Amino acid sequence: MTSRPLMRVEVVVPPPQKLGAVPHGTRVIAAIAGGTFEGPRLRGKVLPGGGDWTLLRPDGVLELDLRITLETDDGALIGMSSLGLRHGPAEVLAALSRGEPVDPSEYYFRTAPRFETSAPQYAFLNRVMAIASGDRRAGGPIYSIEEIL
Repeated sequence: MTSRPLMRVEVVVPPPQKLGAVPHGTRVIAAIAGGTFEGPRLRGKVLPGGGDWTLLRPDGVLELDLRITLETDDGALIGMSSLGLRHGPAEVLAALSRGEPVDPSEYYFRTAPRFETSAPQYAFLNRVMAIASGDRRAGGPIYSIEEIL
């Protein structure tokens, strides 16, 4: 299986809403304040209003559920949803939670983005399977998204 770069998405996340202990773990909801994206075939901004619903499971794995809207430089809207997992050594995850920079190779952060759009010039996204590797930063995550060919 081969892949090629699709885009890099940088998301800005303000302090989250901490719902706390729920039946299957600890739930946190982070509103998306904005961001940017850029790739070989498209670029633009992440619109405010999306969200990232995370669930920290009892086994230490963080389940990720990101839903955002991308606006391309030419005005097209693209919906992006992405499910994934983040986990790693306790000391690395503690550093991430304190907002410290951590080399992304020290922890597992992978998601499976899906796209939908009505814009003809980006209709190829409706048929793409993709995988992203993440890099958690203090201001929000960065997703490097690869299109699976």
